[in-house]
Amino acid sequence: MSEETKNMAEKNIVNQLAAAIGATHAKAPAAFLDETAPFEGEQKTWLNGLLTGLNAIAMAAQGDTGDVPGTAMSILYGSQSGNAEALSKGLRKFAKTQGFDAAVSELDGVDPQDLAQMKHVLIICSTFGEGEPPDNAQAFYNTLMSDNAPRLSADVNFSVCGLGDSSYAFFNQCAKDIDARLEALGATRVHALASCDVAFEDDFAHWQKAAFASEAFMHAAGAASGTVEPEVGPKFDKNSPFLATLMVTENLSGPKSAKRVNHIEISLAGGTDELDYAVGDALGVWPVNCAKEVQALLDTLHFSGRESVQLKAGPASLRAALLTQLDITTVNAKTLETWGVEPLGHDAQVIDVLRAVDKPLAAQTFVDGLRLLQPRLYSIASSPKAHPGEVHLTVGQVHYTLHNTARKGVASTFLGERLGAGSTVGVYLQRSAHFHLPVDDNAPLMMIGPGTGIAPFRAFLEEREARQAPGKNWLFFGDQHEQHDYLYRNQIQHWQNAGILDRLSLAWSRDTAEKVYVQTLIMAQGAEFFAWLEAGGYVYICGDATRMAADVDAAIRAVIAQHGHRDPAAVDDYMKRLIAEHRYQRDVY
Repeated sequence: MSEETKNMAEKNIVNQLAAAIGATHAKAPAAFLDETAPFEGEQKTWLNGLLTGLNAIAMAAQGDTGDVPGTAMSILYGSQSGNAEALSKGLRKFAKTQGFDAAVSELDGVDPQDLAQMKHVLIICSTFGEGEPPDNAQAFYNTLMSDNAPRLSADVNFSVCGLGDSSYAFFNQCAKDIDARLEALGATRVHALASCDVAFEDDFAHWQKAAFASEAFMHAAGAASGTVEPEVGPKFDKNSPFLATLMVTENLSGPKSAKRVNHIEISLAGGTDELDYAVGDALGVWPVNCAKEVQALLDTLHFSGRESVQLKAGPASLRAALLTQLDITTVNAKTLETWGVEPLGHDAQVIDVLRAVDKPLAAQTFVDGLRLLQPRLYSIASSPKAHPGEVHLTVGQVHYTLHNTARKGVASTFLGERLGAGSTVGVYLQRSAHFHLPVDDNAPLMMIGPGTGIAPFRAFLEEREARQAPGKNWLFFGDQHEQHDYLYRNQIQHWQNAGILDRLSLAWSRDTAEKVYVQTLIMAQGAEFFAWLEAGGYVYICGDATRMAADVDAAIRAVIAQHGHRDPAAVDDYMKRLIAEHRYQRDVY
């Protein structure tokens, strides 16, 4: 190297070092050695590393990472009620503070083949029905569990969080299956599966912190870590509900009905702006336990109710805690372990277990074995355009006999029996990501909602009427007896007469010798049903998940096979397309 070239090289390095150091006072990134720099091999690598480090120090001094992105991360969720989806979006914001640039997607939005290209994966998934995946995770789950699932590299780092209910036999089964399968396929678990119960907040927060504290994630964290501006969340949520006012409780069932279904009207006055809902959303309702049932528990344990107990929220009297903060019905493994008793059967409730306890329980031990009381979610049965400042619900009161004792649902009887007009009730919105009307008002709708499953479709039809939507509407509704169980009969007949409801299919299962259900009518009118699908129709299903939803799904598949002349594989492809286009949506429970 000539003296002149050497001097030029030294001058070039000095200038670039100055640029890097100067970046401490300006946001421009430091210049790196270009291709003409007279250095090779280790010299050039070392100098580029020096300049890169100076640039990073400069940016850090200003609390700015410039254009350097965080490490790529995939956050995948399977959600039926919306909790897993909401947690995923919050997780993405937290990931940003840890140096990751995270993308959020529902599980069915990715193929298990795609996992091989993902290096850092967090999955939040609920369990639905009898240990099944939620609707927006079924395709992913089925492929992952199949023999054709792809092998994964150990470079794929993952952790899974499950949302479930420990009172069910298949508690968090879907998340457990995904967690075990990813490991079996070769991926690396960076933190153990989190099996969250209905009060999931604390367990989720622990999992989130622990996953990012894992060696694999800390080592991979990129340059984008730092403080993220906090986003203003809703004023009213699950933990800070709005105190709304009950206006109307109206019995929709006939006097000889085997059940009682109530139409509930709630005023949102004073919180309307913060509770601006859309049809398809759900309303969370915080119930209060029945005072008589609380007294029965106190009498069984020989407590006065004035005993002081410690809860997460602080100290409280035992009676107050049982009325407003604790689940006084559900028994799970924690209950049995805390009280030191043997299982009595899957259907046993708290009062049954207490009557079998052969030793005194301290008040605090009793409380420690109970779960926290949780809100109930109800499909909203009104359009805000038709009922501004109000929200309506369709709630079936739960009454049944167990162990020769009359039992009842907590929230349904709270709304229907114990909460009087003018009383306040804590509520919040649970927004639906997919169960909503299409943007195109011309799209045909096929709405299938027997029993209280009609709730969101009352809202849909009110909304279509208010918007003067030209799209055709077809409602499938039914129950046991037309005379006693025809919910919203007058309103449905009005929609028929006004031309808003183009087709109405009613199924009454006890009015004839042959039981007729909504799925029976789908099959009987299959040719037209398929024609509506081919015309771009949207299918919505609401109601019982245990039998109705599965039977309706089977009927729709049979219609596609028969009238679309498709074999089973082609029917699966057709259904997958409907789901991908959000033209097959379910709100089932």
